[in-house]
Amino acid sequence: LAGADERSLLHPLFTDHMVLQRGKPVAVWGWSTPGSAVRVEFGGKSTEAKADQEGRWQAEIGPFDAGGPFEMKVSGAEVQTISDVLVGDVWICSGQSNMEWPVALSNNAKAEIAAAELPQVRLFHVPKRISSVEEKLVDAKWQRCNPETVSNFTAVGYYFGRELNKRLNVPIGLIHSSWGGTIAEAWVSGPNLEKMDDFRGAVAQVRAKAQEQASRRMTFEQELQAWLKEVDPGTNGTANWADPTFKDDQWSPMQVPNRWERAGLPGFDGIVWFRRDIELDAEWDGKAARLELGPIDDADTVWINGKEIGATWNWMAPRDYEVPAGVLKAGANTIAIRVLDTAGDGGLYGSAEGVRLRADAGGASVALAGEWKYEHSKPLKELPALPVRVGDNPNVATVLYNGMIATLVPYGVKGGIWYQGESNADRAVQYRELLPTLVADWRDKFGSDFSFYIVQLANFMAPQTKPVEPGWALIRESQAMTAANDDNVGLAVITDIGQADDIHPRNKQDVGLRLALQALAITYGKDVVSEGPTFQSMQVEGGKVRLKFASVGGGLEARGDKLTGFAIAGGDGDFVWADAKIDGSDVVLSADGVTEPKRVRYNWANNPLGNLFNKEGLPAAPFRTDVD
Repeated sequence: LAGADERSLLHPLFTDHMVLQRGKPVAVWGWSTPGSAVRVEFGGKSTEAKADQEGRWQAEIGPFDAGGPFEMKVSGAEVQTISDVLVGDVWICSGQSNMEWPVALSNNAKAEIAAAELPQVRLFHVPKRISSVEEKLVDAKWQRCNPETVSNFTAVGYYFGRELNKRLNVPIGLIHSSWGGTIAEAWVSGPNLEKMDDFRGAVAQVRAKAQEQASRRMTFEQELQAWLKEVDPGTNGTANWADPTFKDDQWSPMQVPNRWERAGLPGFDGIVWFRRDIELDAEWDGKAARLELGPIDDADTVWINGKEIGATWNWMAPRDYEVPAGVLKAGANTIAIRVLDTAGDGGLYGSAEGVRLRADAGGASVALAGEWKYEHSKPLKELPALPVRVGDNPNVATVLYNGMIATLVPYGVKGGIWYQGESNADRAVQYRELLPTLVADWRDKFGSDFSFYIVQLANFMAPQTKPVEPGWALIRESQAMTAANDDNVGLAVITDIGQADDIHPRNKQDVGLRLALQALAITYGKDVVSEGPTFQSMQVEGGKVRLKFASVGGGLEARGDKLTGFAIAGGDGDFVWADAKIDGSDVVLSADGVTEPKRVRYNWANNPLGNLFNKEGLPAAPFRTDVD
């Protein structure tokens, strides 16, 4: 694991700029000579530990009040000093792509990034890693929150942490560990997941599959290189398109970043090469740097001045490549990018600010957004079949807990925020047990006081046309049940800010804010209106239904001319649209033809139309009175 030595005195979580959890003793650990003593000094306190026979040591120190910056001194076979340490609250930010979605691709990105100089907020980004066994290490480090570091960080996590820091005036540490498109069971430890009947024997299956994939992966890499050698016009002819001396005069121009379907290559799947020449001053000559390209759909390989500097196969991951010393030179430099798209949109599609060459030591940068030249292969459908990519599959039970959560245990944390469920929506009833199992699992690892806040899935897909359209309504119900059954779990409802044509709503500010409101009310005991109207009870009054709500705040209101989103049914179970009226803190429903109402549903659809809010601007949560 690059950048992390199993014999290092301190685990990689303990670096400059870290945040230690306030208010309770915290674990500090690492590795030393078996049997040797290690001393930890921090905040006027000290403690000692002894390395076990495998060399691992763990000490407990604290509790400490919020504050800083401080220094931590750890003495063993060597002495290590950690600087700029804050004490505050630490939160884990996890889930799938909507949690992974970066600030740079969210609403108002340029202004938000420019305003992100927050010295009391610290960021730790866990790299993607799949494992069949619980990993001990992580190749990452804490960073101060600023425009340089926040751009590719989770937007939901950042806006959540920013709001807590603003309201509480205490340091906030954000640990981001998410992976787009993943299932919840991948994030649960084996022993606890196997308590569910649906996942008996999951651990043994994972380990057997891992051995099979390791063998198949080697075969795939060989097949892919052979395929590229045959079909890639940039490497299989007499000319090498990565070579800075190659003449690209006949290539077409394209503005980058851009999805190429909208910039001259509609419907194209295959290989596209991009090239750009840049002039660098003498200060860049021979210096190490970072090349940031934003996310690229699907796979890319990058060369500078003919030297390959990196490759990635992940359509969502922002590219941030190390440019080794000796590659850049004063004067003309050529950047070449080969992009392979296998389906859907293709190209470099991030923000303009996220495409740049940055000095490794910080400071100077060169903007790379703008006109590039491009050329492409034949369409994928006219080429020999692409080898089947085996790769590591993140959608396997336990593998992301093992690779991306276990390495954090037993770091002191306050709680977690969770934006996931799209990939489990087709198993919504199972999710009623699976999500609470995940919560219990993380509490088992991080402490029983671990708070947990869930983002309920946003509205998505075609707008609702029928009174009842199950779909995502069921997974939202399972998320709501998890929160309702646990006093230390909250739910952020966002069925008002989604986008019909995009599973990734760009408004992450309100998502982070609503999560923070839940945490302020539940974890911190603040007197805030933390959620929208929540169904409490139903009372039949003749041919009408009176619905009572909690969390009405300053009162109920309809966002629009008429209150919508309610459906009502009689004994036959056939739902029809209801006429809905606000009556104080209640809602009264009626419908022609329904003389003896029995059931009510609200916002029961993938992309519901309901517009009931409280005056604080928070939407009512979807519900049904006829829960299975």
